[in-house]
Amino acid sequence: MNGPEITLEVAPELRLFVPHDRRRGATPLATDGASTLGHVIESLGVPLTEAGEFLANGAPVARSHIPGPDEHIEVQAVERPQQVPGAPLRFLLDVHLGTLARRLRLLGVDAAYESEDIGDPALAALSARERRVLLSRDRGLLRRREIWAGAYVYSDRPQEQLRDILGRFAPALAPWTRCTACNGTLAVADKDAVSDLLEHGTQQAYDVFAQCTECARVYWRGAHHGHLETIVADAVREFGGAAA
Repeated sequence: MNGPEITLEVAPELRLFVPHDRRRGATPLATDGASTLGHVIESLGVPLTEAGEFLANGAPVARSHIPGPDEHIEVQAVERPQQVPGAPLRFLLDVHLGTLARRLRLLGVDAAYESEDIGDPALAALSARERRVLLSRDRGLLRRREIWAGAYVYSDRPQEQLRDILGRFAPALAPWTRCTACNGTLAVADKDAVSDLLEHGTQQAYDVFAQCTECARVYWRGAHHGHLETIVADAVREFGGAAA
């Protein structure tokens, strides 16, 4: 590029996105004199979903700002908890985040999930249509302009992914109120009413049931409930809510 040279510094949280030679702090960067700051930052690898406030010589500027000669540009990380205006807080997860989706649902968080790869354009369109925050580890997907809102999932470990999303967005937690299979809401179910859906041993061993109002799946406190209780208790202890 033959345009103005600026000095660029990205927040430590964002340095994993930029080339190694830009991870040590402020570095010089030649621009073309026409591209917006948002475009410049994105071209370096930082998804704009992860960028918070932009500063030019210490003063806040918009993403549409065109950097001038010798400007010192700072890119901050998003504030936590992050506010998502204009719609109830709800999520859409891509095909690679099934475990995270189920854990969010376990905590009562509205988390739509596509178990088959429907393609980036369809995911982005669904995010826009239903006004859901799109969660993904795919930077290319998060660069699509039509998404409603998005967030990069930094870890590949479900436990860390869950803590990251709960800490970033602070959704209200209502454990045991959503179907982990389809994201529908759960209602108390009469044992006799769901008996045809249960194995004989389950009928004999349990008396308290819930049923999804969407897919009719039946839930009870079975053999794996202890593990699920640990996930719920840890989340509620750290991020608030009711563990009942």
